[in-house]
Amino acid sequence: MADPSSYRPKPGQIPDSPGVYRFRDEHRRVIYVGKAKSLRQRLANYFQDLAGLHPRTRTMVTTAASVEWTVVSTEVEALQLEYSWIKEYDPRFNVKYRDDKSYPYLAVTMNEEFPRVQVMRGHKKKGVRYFGPYAHAWAIRDTVDLLLRVFPVRTCSAGVFKNASRTGRPCLLGYIGKCSAPCVGRISPDDHWELADEFCDFMTGRTGTYLRRLEKQMTEAAEEMEYERAARLRDDIGALKKAMEKNAVVLADATDADLIAVAEDELEAAVQIFHVRGGRVRGQRGWVTDKVEEITTGALVEHALQQLYGEETGDAVPKEVLVPALPDPLEPVQEWLTARRGSNVSLRIPQRGDKRALMETVERNAQQSLVLHKTKRASDLTTRSRALEEIAEALDLDSAPLRIECYDISHLQGDDVVASMVVFEDGLARKSEYRRFEIKGRVGDTQVWHGEGQDDVRSMHEVISRRFRRYLADKERTGEWADGNPGDPDDPGNPDAAEAVADAPIASSLTEDDGRPKRFAYPPQLVVVDGGQPQVAAAKRALDELGIDDIAVCGLAKRLEEVWLPDDDDPVVLPRTSEGLYLLQRVRDEAHRFAITYQRTKRAKRFRAGPLDDVPGLGETRKQALVKHFGSMKRLRSATIDQICEVPGIGRKTAETIVAAFARAAPPAPAVNTATGEIMDEEESDTTSGSPGEPVAAGSPEDRRGQET
Repeated sequence: MADPSSYRPKPGQIPDSPGVYRFRDEHRRVIYVGKAKSLRQRLANYFQDLAGLHPRTRTMVTTAASVEWTVVSTEVEALQLEYSWIKEYDPRFNVKYRDDKSYPYLAVTMNEEFPRVQVMRGHKKKGVRYFGPYAHAWAIRDTVDLLLRVFPVRTCSAGVFKNASRTGRPCLLGYIGKCSAPCVGRISPDDHWELADEFCDFMTGRTGTYLRRLEKQMTEAAEEMEYERAARLRDDIGALKKAMEKNAVVLADATDADLIAVAEDELEAAVQIFHVRGGRVRGQRGWVTDKVEEITTGALVEHALQQLYGEETGDAVPKEVLVPALPDPLEPVQEWLTARRGSNVSLRIPQRGDKRALMETVERNAQQSLVLHKTKRASDLTTRSRALEEIAEALDLDSAPLRIECYDISHLQGDDVVASMVVFEDGLARKSEYRRFEIKGRVGDTQVWHGEGQDDVRSMHEVISRRFRRYLADKERTGEWADGNPGDPDDPGNPDAAEAVADAPIASSLTEDDGRPKRFAYPPQLVVVDGGQPQVAAAKRALDELGIDDIAVCGLAKRLEEVWLPDDDDPVVLPRTSEGLYLLQRVRDEAHRFAITYQRTKRAKRFRAGPLDDVPGLGETRKQALVKHFGSMKRLRSATIDQICEVPGIGRKTAETIVAAFARAAPPAPAVNTATGEIMDEEESDTTSGSPGEPVAAGSPEDRRGQET
């Protein structure tokens, strides 16, 4: 625990101007980012008597080892820089809203020649129109199914579209009138693009124009006694009205607005957002955050605005944003929103009328979201804290292990031996710092074993040694952590390792102010291994050989869920209802999942490997060109050097290498169709690979999946 007075800036050093400040820990990792109208006044608040600070603020300043700041011209620039740094550094003591689910959007790919309507999640892409978010994907599909009667826009994937273009036959939607079938030329690209644009106009709330147009066409068809056409138009009008009814009118003046509500207690806060477009609720989402700092409702709203609009521009930022409390100061936030939209944005608290009534509904949703979140055991801050304290007490640690790393070994009967490292910080998974290893059977420059066979103990020793050798090498070489991932410094066959050593002084100067996470940069307080006493002993021995004595080690055995410690003949048995045991189980199971996923990936890659993979300089493009030219691997295998030279991009030397690679390769095992059980000809298996009932070579790893660990 650091003393804040040890790194407190001298009087007069801090400027009295707007800016953004960063607190760093002893490993130079950024742990908090803040902004201030006056840096001098704001930073002075952190260096007062510790007894007068909020408990969370006290924890932050005692964890930090240094503070630095950047002066900007205006408070708007400070707001933008704070948002950028929070996104870049992911500081642990900042408010970070956790999206409680990945909300689906209705997306129209207007950046394609033939725009497609589909459900999308994740980051937004340029040139794509988004509507939502929706609570459920099925709600999007129901809406699209109704609208396709009137706006028959393409909904198929690229593969289905290309196949229909090749065969000249549209899919089922094209036959039943729910797709204009641009794949077979029934509509031109320009007309289809206009159709997609009309679909977007309807989704944005411009519904009256299309309803009036359809009603006029229906009347004209009835007058001309085209009753079948009139009936179809009547059904189209009904479909549009039904789609509109799914989003009831909540604001009579057709307002475009976002409503943000906050429900909070001493530890956490839940935020709910309703997106209203054209007076109708078009989307809803919610976030939850731990209050790791003393923060007001207005500050929570400010962070929510940064999360919502930090990467949005134009119409994605509405004209009006309604909030329960205004940020302080208000003007920089309002100017920032206006700049992102390109026109004036009103940020205010609704006082009366429909908007106030709708805000109360949003507030009720936020309160319910917070209550629901509290029932989720793994995300409860109090429960996580209790779990870490129980682990510290059971293992006799000096303090709660805020960073836990867990390692697991996975293989299939001794083949494709791999390992995983998962990281939990403050009781939550930190997936950006997960790592995976391919077991090589050596430590440093010493070949200690062959690397094959079922030897989890030696594998565990190698993994722990490699992980902490890298940590010590970077620390000794630069005093900090070099940028990037040059690879294991103990790998004599890794050219990047030598370059990293040679360039160490340059890397250090380039990364002095860089606080972004780097591979293996930060040591854990606790290392957990998946296994019993032998694995624990191997991990402890690896740390002892490296001279590391300040990291605790334990193992969790699957059979009886016992916790093993080094040099202890008897395990530590935690109660089955213990939150600490529950957390260790989650960490262990996550390491096992991550390891076995990597092992299966390697196994599948090895299984798909062929003689062409041994040809140096032959990439995927030329491999595909070879197979396409000859039609199958069987014909390619029997081809002569001159015949192979006829393939564009293949020279004589490469052709000779290909023929030699086929000559060295053993004859392939017979392929078996798992759907019928019959042995297939090689040419047939080449052309059917990837289809249902995919052929699997006899005795392949796929037949032994149940034997993997």
